[in-house]
Amino acid sequence: MQVHYNLSETDNLEEVDVIVAGGGSAGCIIASRLADANRDLSILVIEGGTTNENVVDLMYPAFMAKSLGPESRYNHYYKAVRSEALGSRELAVPTGGVLGGGSSVNLMAYTRAQRSDFDFWGIDGWGAADMLPYMRKLETYNGPDEAQCHGSNGPMQVSGDTFRSLRLEDSFVDAVKACGWPEIQDLQTMDANNGVQRAMRYVDLNGKRQDTANKYLLPRTAGGRHPNLHVLLETEVIRVILENQTAVGVECQSNPSFREATSLPAQKIRARKMVIVSSGALGSPLILERSGIGDHEILKAAGIEPVINLPGVGSDYQDHQLMVYSYKSCLAPEETLDSIICGRASPEELIDNNRSILGWNGIDAYCKLRPTDADISTFSLDLEKAWNRDFRDMADRPLMMVSLCAYFPGDSTQLPGDQYFSIAAFTPYPYSRGHIHITGPTLRDAPNFETGFFSDAHAIDMKKHLWFYKKQRDIARRMTVFRGELEITHPKFPTTSKAACVSGSSQIDAPDIKYSDQDDAIIESWLRHNVGTTWHSMGTCKMALRENGGVVDPELNVYGVRRLKVIDLSIPPVNMAANTNNTAMAIGEKGASICIKELGVGP
Repeated sequence: MQVHYNLSETDNLEEVDVIVAGGGSAGCIIASRLADANRDLSILVIEGGTTNENVVDLMYPAFMAKSLGPESRYNHYYKAVRSEALGSRELAVPTGGVLGGGSSVNLMAYTRAQRSDFDFWGIDGWGAADMLPYMRKLETYNGPDEAQCHGSNGPMQVSGDTFRSLRLEDSFVDAVKACGWPEIQDLQTMDANNGVQRAMRYVDLNGKRQDTANKYLLPRTAGGRHPNLHVLLETEVIRVILENQTAVGVECQSNPSFREATSLPAQKIRARKMVIVSSGALGSPLILERSGIGDHEILKAAGIEPVINLPGVGSDYQDHQLMVYSYKSCLAPEETLDSIICGRASPEELIDNNRSILGWNGIDAYCKLRPTDADISTFSLDLEKAWNRDFRDMADRPLMMVSLCAYFPGDSTQLPGDQYFSIAAFTPYPYSRGHIHITGPTLRDAPNFETGFFSDAHAIDMKKHLWFYKKQRDIARRMTVFRGELEITHPKFPTTSKAACVSGSSQIDAPDIKYSDQDDAIIESWLRHNVGTTWHSMGTCKMALRENGGVVDPELNVYGVRRLKVIDLSIPPVNMAANTNNTAMAIGEKGASICIKELGVGP
């Protein structure tokens, strides 16, 4: 394998068999499986970011916050247009901008989609029974597996980490149980639901992050075992080159964020057999549109000559809509990540002494939750109708997903030097939809991007969050480590309101808080001004019938174009109850098997 850092190193790399445009969660898997299938098949991965190999901030889970901030060189940010539904804010949605993509910068949460999520796609070959073998293939699960649904010899290790904040974890699990939900040993069987699980994570038994670059792609550099596999870093794909409605290569240019890339001209690289676009739900549709594939009116307005009319490209953008609420605690400094995140702990000392906390991502429990009958009786008419239509008779579908976080998720340097915990919640099946489209022919033309958050009819997404804001406060106040709400992460209730934030110890038998109509209005305004992305973008090149807005068919072929596939999180037609990296990797595994069969290079 040859790793190249810019186009100046690729003078003799003018043609290969297969080009993979994007070295993310799916792309690294596809290229690796193809390289294994046939040593004579030449493969080129083109990644816009740099390598993640031996990057300390990415390798150790405890340092993950450094890779999540706006100053990180390992992310790419897409700025959305101003939205009245979000208090006139302009959200910025990050995506992984480094080799390994989202798997290199995410929170390492191990959650799987539900059985009905895949079955609901209604596509032959992509149901839950079809996808489970690929989920098992990618992982080695170091935990109890009573349902026998986990993998035992895949590249990605799954474990409980080298460290856990057991007092916080126990406190949360007990409080969730006190609020009526059971503890479930394994919520990731695709069938289990409506309870709390002690977290498993994409972290190995030595406390190192598991990403698809280090676990699939980079190991193939050892010993020159794969001279057929090339990786071109710090290089952006401009477009797919089409000749007679056939993909024959790509045009790319060096990423100006790195080195002296601005002085290097764009370059064309030919593909003899196939081009695979794997640049994620925000990157892939833009590549297609710059290639002349998309809605003809949008392409013409952007100065692109239309080739294939596919109005679905860039449409139906979806993301899980996230809220995070923080609380004061009686935890000790070694029981949260706050000291590391805000710089009170020395990274050098932790590494030099191989502290076990390095292997901790600070997330010790997950929930998939449904409302009780008592909760449903408080729902608005619109939310109750949505519940009855889309959830009531599908017992494996949660209304909310929740993570316990042992830290304040932001800059806490201006806060008192205390220890915090947070409850992060997102709606797994949002009703709102957005879009992303090009506005010009170059990579520097800012796209027209709308998240669509909270823009759904009847404000169902908002009302789901309104319900759970109240429930998570009931959980937090019953936790033995609770010492009050951190007010800057909560709505500003009047001091006379029964919902006003409090300080003090927990109350295991605390009565539920009573909220007035005025309180509800305050919560709704707070939600609009604070809801954010979960980094779970999907759906912009969906797999569906062409007449239904589909972009790819069940074999992942782009409609109307030969030898061109899209394989990443842009293809799911509907959403899922999971952190999405597991699904991205499973799509990569299945997509690789489709390509191997089509190319005739497998056993």
